[in-house]
Amino acid sequence: MDTPIPPRPEPLVFVLPTGTDAASVRARVIAMEKLLERSFTIPGINFPVGLDAIVGLVPVLGEIVTGAMGAYIVWEARNLGLPKWKLARMGLNVLFDTAIGAIPLVGDAADLVFRSNTRNLKIILKHIDKHHPETRVIEGRIKG
Repeated sequence: MDTPIPPRPEPLVFVLPTGTDAASVRARVIAMEKLLERSFTIPGINFPVGLDAIVGLVPVLGEIVTGAMGAYIVWEARNLGLPKWKLARMGLNVLFDTAIGAIPLVGDAADLVFRSNTRNLKIILKHIDKHHPETRVIEGRIKG
């Protein structure tokens, strides 16, 4: 009668670093890009979709929210000290994504194809790898 109660599983904890160093910025920007562009996978066709495409279905408000989240990535890049021309390019990526996304139906399809946050992530990671090599993450696969 005295059966022990099984312990409750620990909740998943997602902790992002809060520092201003390049490694912390790298982790935050990668997490934001994944949230906006690759959060879910459409079953059957294995196509990654993020909040940018889903929230973008809500007229006007969705584009404002995802544009602000994309602007956060540009803000992090500014704090890293990226050159102004790279910041301008990143800002234009977000602006183009927001403007195209505001067009009904066409914008929703464009959100699946034009991934401004992924483009901006590539710009930031290229800068971080060149100017902060100590933060590089080397990923590899074992052949076998």
